[in-house]
Amino acid sequence: MQDTMGYVHSVETGGTVDGPGLRYIVFTSGCPLRCLYCHNPDTLKLKAGKQSSAYELLKDISTYRTYFETGGGGLTVSGGEPMAQKEFLKTLLWGCNQMGVHTTVDTSGYLHANLDDETIDMADLYLLDIKSWVPETYKKVTGVEVGPTLEFAKRLEKMEKDIWIRFVLVPGLTDAPENVEGVAKFVSELGNVKRVDVLPFHKMGEHKWQSMGKAYQLKDTREPSAEETEAAKETFRKYGLDVH
Repeated sequence: MQDTMGYVHSVETGGTVDGPGLRYIVFTSGCPLRCLYCHNPDTLKLKAGKQSSAYELLKDISTYRTYFETGGGGLTVSGGEPMAQKEFLKTLLWGCNQMGVHTTVDTSGYLHANLDDETIDMADLYLLDIKSWVPETYKKVTGVEVGPTLEFAKRLEKMEKDIWIRFVLVPGLTDAPENVEGVAKFVSELGNVKRVDVLPFHKMGEHKWQSMGKAYQLKDTREPSAEETEAAKETFRKYGLDVH
């Protein structure tokens, strides 16, 4: 496969939360969603990142293979939205497949229709962000429709690709009982979901919005309490899901 160029915001080595084991994380630039709580608003524009060679990244990734083999880690492509640069994503996944390195894609799945099954199948695991269930809430949170994300979840089930679901709990926005219940029920009906991460809302990205001269619309929104987060987790657990 020929080398491809892509726009990369940053690279993190030694990540431990974006997939199993020790992860080499490539944060790509460009995203069609406009999530109100986005903690990486500096990745939204495609050309906000630095143009990088997939082959050069793969060369660097290869130096971590011993660590991956020992700790069960691998590559995670995050963003931004990795599917916004489908050829770049495909080359990274292909290269890791050739090296026997585990691959994970962190995505909303919104752009999945642009990717062929061959590319989708190259990833071992998908971290699928389901921001909300209620259509109106999803649109308010992201600026786009929920349909493509749910379609992608079903596509992954059909292809028997492992999924970790991610759901961000935001007081007054995504925490309505019918919203949490809707996500939990949908996820429980998929046969390929290995775990669910309920992530409490935080404001770690607020300063980035301010530095970019943009209004942070959730500045007055509080973080959920430990009790509220646990209650949301229990909603998922009652459907038999492995929740973290």
